[in-house]
Amino acid sequence: MFLLSHMLTSFIRKGQLTVIDAEGKRHVFGGMEPGPQVTMRLTDPKLYRSLVFKAELVAGEAYMDGTMRFEEGSTLRDFLMLFSINRLSLGKYPIQKVLRALKMRFRKRLQSNKKGEAQRNVAHHYDLGNDFYKLFLDENMLYSCAYFREESETLEQAQRNKLRLLAAKLDLKPGLKVLDIGCGWGDLALYMARLENVEVVGVTLSKEQHALATQRAAEAGLSDRVRFELKDYRDVTETFDRVVSVGMFEHVGVQHYDEFFKQLNALMPDDGLAVIHSIGHMSPPGMTSPWIRKYIFPGGYSPALSEVLAVTEQNSLWVTDIEVLRLHYAMTLAHWGQRFEANRDKVVAMYDERFARMWEFYLVSAEMTFRAGSQMVFHLQLSRKRDGAPIVRDYVTDRQRAYIEKEKELGLSI
Repeated sequence: MFLLSHMLTSFIRKGQLTVIDAEGKRHVFGGMEPGPQVTMRLTDPKLYRSLVFKAELVAGEAYMDGTMRFEEGSTLRDFLMLFSINRLSLGKYPIQKVLRALKMRFRKRLQSNKKGEAQRNVAHHYDLGNDFYKLFLDENMLYSCAYFREESETLEQAQRNKLRLLAAKLDLKPGLKVLDIGCGWGDLALYMARLENVEVVGVTLSKEQHALATQRAAEAGLSDRVRFELKDYRDVTETFDRVVSVGMFEHVGVQHYDEFFKQLNALMPDDGLAVIHSIGHMSPPGMTSPWIRKYIFPGGYSPALSEVLAVTEQNSLWVTDIEVLRLHYAMTLAHWGQRFEANRDKVVAMYDERFARMWEFYLVSAEMTFRAGSQMVFHLQLSRKRDGAPIVRDYVTDRQRAYIEKEKELGLSI
């Protein structure tokens, strides 16, 4: 317990953490600044050492296994908030600094998403079954950051806001051809086709998503203008007036950024326009949590903007607009977490208790990184030409207002 106590003394600056060890002895850390008060029990003595050398990975696994639990009114949410607000001091702890430096040398290897490998990585997460995702996503199954114009909005309203915002930024016009990279279950593609009478091709590596998206297009009577393909974006050979990608860039990997933007460039004409919606972070380049990489998103990484912009410059792409969504994903994840907990018994029946605890840890830890950590979402609008998009940004707001009225006319209001 000595090493763990030494690290926690350095780590906990805000709030207070009480650790009850396997023998029932209490150890109290922090209390110098206000913050959450958390009581944690560790039932396996092996955790004392492993938490020092593999803190993020082992903490998640210990919660999944039940060897780390919270007592005296404390919750997992309290603990992860405590972790998030103290994360910078953990990074300064000598052992953690050395380990981080070593890991950074191999981070590109950990983000590999070569063809074939990318499909396996996607299947690990997105092919868990559509019935599972229906338990906590909105009615239209949008699995990415929503856009809350008002905090009181429902998840369904906020997700529609997001589609409306993206469509506005794409500067859509009837007859255009649009590519949706990483199309999910197809709602954005269907929304754009209904709204502006455009032709949309969606590509995904998830068999589950592809099947349901294709079914939805047929049921909506849009199969003549919307089609979905089970295909790697690198294998797309057609050209498109517009390209959009929502929640897919996080699966590209730093060493594949040049490949991604070269393909984006090849897919569009000179006056084409692309919008990338991606998770990122406001801190310097880093790496994915080892727990997230192992259990949730193998090959995933949310980049710093500095990493992305450097590659757009190398590929002669104009960044015509950047918008940063700061708290919207925290709010989205809170909605997902509430719906997940309301259906937790169904999750356990589908899988098991350990799986349910894994997803609890994922949803709450992700929310905390957006609420108190360095994570954010960015929208990057790109073109080959400086005037690929209107040069005054008012059109984004004007289009959204017009689309609200058009949704009413088409019976699409939520």
